Amino acid sequence: MLFISIQELEAAINYWRSQSPAEGEELHLCLEAAALAKPYALMIVQGAQRVPVDVLDDPARQAFAQYQKQL
Repeated sequence: MLFISIQELEAAINYWRSQSPAEGEELHLCLEAAALAKPYALMIVQGAQRVPVDVLDDPARQAFAQYQKQL
């Protein structure tokens, strides 16, 4: 996989949120969802529909790979 679409990234975030819901008064995201939220937010701001996998940092890449294994 060379690119991840914004829809795939959103699905991965929702998966991790369902596995580990936000906690506390601040509603902190789990590490995996937080790692994926950064590139997702950048894609929204930039109006991008996909992102190259190689621009993701290691935590985001690992979170997405683990999500894909669950499919």
